[in-house]
Amino acid sequence: VRSASDWKRRRQEILELFQANVFGRSPKSKHARFEVFDTDKTALGGRAVRKQVTIYFSAKKDGPKADLLIYLPAGASKPVPMFLTMNFWGNQSVINDPGIRLPTLWDPKTHVRQQASEDSRGRDTEFDVEKILARGYGFATICYQNIEPDFKGGFVGGIRPLFFTRGQSEPAREDWGAIGAWSYGLSRAMDYLVKDKDVDSQRVAIMGHSRLGKTALWAGAMDTRFAMVISSCSGEGGASLYRRNYGETIANLVGAFPYWFSTSLQEFADHTDRLPVDAHELIALIAPRPVYITGGEDDRWADPKGEFLACVAAGPVFRLQGAQDLGTDEMPALNQPIMHTLAFHVHTGKHAVTAFDWDQFLTFADMHLRR
Repeated sequence: VRSASDWKRRRQEILELFQANVFGRSPKSKHARFEVFDTDKTALGGRAVRKQVTIYFSAKKDGPKADLLIYLPAGASKPVPMFLTMNFWGNQSVINDPGIRLPTLWDPKTHVRQQASEDSRGRDTEFDVEKILARGYGFATICYQNIEPDFKGGFVGGIRPLFFTRGQSEPAREDWGAIGAWSYGLSRAMDYLVKDKDVDSQRVAIMGHSRLGKTALWAGAMDTRFAMVISSCSGEGGASLYRRNYGETIANLVGAFPYWFSTSLQEFADHTDRLPVDAHELIALIAPRPVYITGGEDDRWADPKGEFLACVAAGPVFRLQGAQDLGTDEMPALNQPIMHTLAFHVHTGKHAVTAFDWDQFLTFADMHLRR
């Protein structure tokens, strides 16, 4: 590969290899339907406009659906750039706002659906919604459980059966896994944002943490409408090099969470060296769009060094397309971000999204999404 046109061809080949061997083949999208059921122009004490939108993934009203929560800075005079995220515990968990509809969620231990409680409001400290709004960005989030419940066999309560062929009851060998389904959910949320005149759909960044960091990377690779991809502590199956075999491994992943991926990945559990792709190629699939990868100092399971090495190895594809890579092959010190088109840092502490992280994400967005 010696030119941008060579890469365009090679990119399709690598995308095909990831679909065949890692994440599975995502089907063509079914037409989603959107119902705006809430608009509050005085949300968060007058600092935001809140919208809530139900996304119906099929023509059936009682079929799979998910609520998309949107906040826009109050008084915005033009369409705003957005951060689109997935959350773990329901939209009500991201901020203590009594106007957010309480969802029905799957319990990963009992596999039973139950109504979220009032005391779950604002329990998730992963998102600094107020800071995002104060910097002039909108914020949107959707709960991944409403796309597909996160447990073995959970696919029956999610969107994947919508795409089964007649008589099919289980995913086939190269069918998409849960990460593919969650990525599909992000793309359907993007379908709505494209229609919303208050949103600048050319400037939507997706952000995810841990398994949802893997999801953000795959969604960014599959859907080029996302202008920026931010992946926090995504580890193995995400931004960390698969063949490094440090911390979590492919064998660990397919042993504990086989349903996240295509069944075909299980064939490489003890033969990672035979995988035809690695994490640096997943990052490269997003180039030349801006990508930010982060890790935690104490999060050896997710292997921050492996994530850094993957960023370095993805660099030539960014350069080939006129974008800036990290510009170094030396691991940066703690809390010392490297920011070009490709960005990386390791924060002090554990497997988490921190206030320091959000400060860097917003600075990165200012570099690439401001007009």
